[in-house]
Amino acid sequence: MSRQPILITGAERSGATLIARILNMCGVDSGKCNGMFEHLSLVDFNVHLLQPYPLQFPESGELQIPVNWKKAVEGVLIAEQMGDKPWFIKHATLARTWPIWHYSYPDAKWLIVRRRTGDVIQSCVKTGYMRTFKDADNLKALGLNTEEDGWKWWVRRYEERFVEMIQTGLNCRVVWPERMVYGNYQQIFETIEWLGLKWNNDIPKTIDPLLNKSREVFLYENNS
Repeated sequence: MSRQPILITGAERSGATLIARILNMCGVDSGKCNGMFEHLSLVDFNVHLLQPYPLQFPESGELQIPVNWKKAVEGVLIAEQMGDKPWFIKHATLARTWPIWHYSYPDAKWLIVRRRTGDVIQSCVKTGYMRTFKDADNLKALGLNTEEDGWKWWVRRYEERFVEMIQTGLNCRVVWPERMVYGNYQQIFETIEWLGLKWNNDIPKTIDPLLNKSREVFLYENNS
């Protein structure tokens, strides 16, 4: 199997799941994934490189290419009989291990999903399962005091990786899902075109209801 994947990454709580859902609606295969469009077997491969997890953000030059990495990844895809459709992998940690994926799939297209730093921090604080910086030991390990400080550190590490990816010349595109909250689908339309996919006209009516809560917050903040 030699097809190049679409690799979707971004700091947690940035909207990558929404982008993955849209790609899936345009015919891109996600394999056997969970409700967040994360291919669990491939995510496990990736997270294994980041031990001890979750605080590891290794420097690009420190990463070693695992032997037969690409063969192992494609063995999973073959076992799942994913066929000839385009395929994607979506996970935040791809940004932490990007040199390995770039080495294995040099012509892959990357989507870097962005959201305003303050919004990511507040979303992480409010999300029950995002518990990394509710752990006092994790804060102490980084010399930080508050949960907000922890998430700020976290997002900055991702932003550093995004700069590396762009400056290295990866075939990537930055996407801001929040534009759809305001009813602007132009960027995602152009992204689908850039990926060589066919736009699904059902996308706005499917995605709009998922954005209602964010839209209500936006309208409240701008009319208060």
